[in-house]
Amino acid sequence: MSKSTRATAALEASGVAFTVHSYAYDPDAERFGLQAAEALGEHPRRVLKTLMAEVDGKPVCVIVPSDREVSMKRLAAAFGGKSAQMMRPAEAERLTGYKVGGISPFGQRRKVPTAIEAAALAEDLVYINGGQRGLQVRLDPQDIQRAIGAVAAPIVA
Repeated sequence: MSKSTRATAALEASGVAFTVHSYAYDPDAERFGLQAAEALGEHPRRVLKTLMAEVDGKPVCVIVPSDREVSMKRLAAAFGGKSAQMMRPAEAERLTGYKVGGISPFGQRRKVPTAIEAAALAEDLVYINGGQRGLQVRLDPQDIQRAIGAVAAPIVA
């Protein structure tokens, strides 16, 4: 497995301090974020998942703890929209250039507005996908927000 991806290159270019961590990715896992947390031996609130959604028909990126679900109503409100829905996996892959289970908020093909769960910013360090299945980067959640210009909002149900 390569530890150099578009995501890690984007982080390096932005000057963000991070460490890279590999784990045994299970393609049959029901919930990839929870599987990553278990494989890394971390509490799920410190392993963030990157999801792609649409608010009023426009693509957005969503970052939440792996043990939480996104509130579509709160997500829409975070972007000043009326409605939100999850993006179809094939569309998410086409838009980001990453495979589902390996979507990172860093180095996506197309920059889209991003929201991060406000509670995640209280953690000292978190893990988030490094742009490849089975690859996580560990960093300060404040750096995630700054590096991609994410809006912090209470977006979990």
